[in-house]
Amino acid sequence: MQRVAIIGGGPAGLMAAEVLAAAPGGSRRKVDIFDAMPSVGRKFLMAGKGGMNITHSEPLADFTSRYGERAAQIAPLLDIFGPTELREWIHGLGIDTFVGTSGRVFPTDMKAAPLLRAWLHRLRGAGVQFHVRHRWLGWTADGSLRFATPAGAVELKADAVILALGGGSWAKLGADGSWVPVLSERGIPVAPLKPANCGFDVAWSPYFSERFAGAPVKAVTARWAQQPPKQGEFNITASGIEGGLIYALSAPLRDALARHGKAELTLDLAPGRSLERLTADLARPRGRDSLANHLRRHAGIDGVKAGLLREFCPPDILNAAPALAAVIKALPLPVKATRPIDEAISTAGGVAFEGLDEHLMLRAAPGVFCAGEMLDWEAPTGGYLLTGCLASGRVAGLGAVGWLEPLA
Repeated sequence: MQRVAIIGGGPAGLMAAEVLAAAPGGSRRKVDIFDAMPSVGRKFLMAGKGGMNITHSEPLADFTSRYGERAAQIAPLLDIFGPTELREWIHGLGIDTFVGTSGRVFPTDMKAAPLLRAWLHRLRGAGVQFHVRHRWLGWTADGSLRFATPAGAVELKADAVILALGGGSWAKLGADGSWVPVLSERGIPVAPLKPANCGFDVAWSPYFSERFAGAPVKAVTARWAQQPPKQGEFNITASGIEGGLIYALSAPLRDALARHGKAELTLDLAPGRSLERLTADLARPRGRDSLANHLRRHAGIDGVKAGLLREFCPPDILNAAPALAAVIKALPLPVKATRPIDEAISTAGGVAFEGLDEHLMLRAAPGVFCAGEMLDWEAPTGGYLLTGCLASGRVAGLGAVGWLEPLA
């Protein structure tokens, strides 16, 4: 009987296992999933805590463009298993979905746990075996896989291996990037892991940090350099900024920091008003109003938005209507560093596509396939991460089936 070892029990590894178990000739294959944690799918469950966003309903061309510099490499994967196929697959698990107002797709109950339970039940019914608390250490001299387990070291031979070890964020959930040196030592090209969909440090004053940490900044637009502005909201933290709007711009900000040591966002704190209207509104006589009341009544600026203005505006600008309006429409927000990689939602970097064939098999290690976040790609939140992981797991699983066929 052929043995397939899948290392990593996240979405990519589980999808690869499903393909292998369901493909013709499955009775000739023993499919084993190994995971370092006490249970599988931990990051998947964590990602679903705020509402399980599984994919997006926008046209496939737009969807594919979200993968940026790696769109050309991700496109063939999505052609095999894209957003439409993903929804059909989830419906096959007995989980209904709906499209939200933003175009994002969610399970009807918004939860990840029922989906994972149904999936694991189907995998176990198909004969897939799970081995938890098995930390992969690499290969022995004769090509056997090495694992550390609570019962001691374990070695085993496999006819095909699928690595789905995740990126380098959320180490407590299992994705710690410890596989990077293992592959690099074998000459496999691996781009350094970097935080993606991450927060940033800002040099707040002690007063601002203490007063506004935890505050949401709503109804703003943000842009970096000459890129089109994005509208949304973000949160102030004690050390900086985080949240959906920041994550959407995190890749260019991160790369600018790496190149130049500094980066700056531009915020529009009043996106619903033109500069001309805002200037006229702020030019109205203040009378006995304080500046805070004047900003609140005539510009809709108060709370944390007023705090941001005072944090970054010289006092003379605050009292000059045209200059103040211009700053409200284009407030510079300097960031000084990304937050640590372990705090990031996901990571960029990983196994280079140039070291893989079209089936995601390592050119330097025939019979070994890679899938999921450990590949060198990144995507924004909004269902793109999960779809990319599942699509790559599907392709790697199909590749392993093809690899094993001549060996049967």
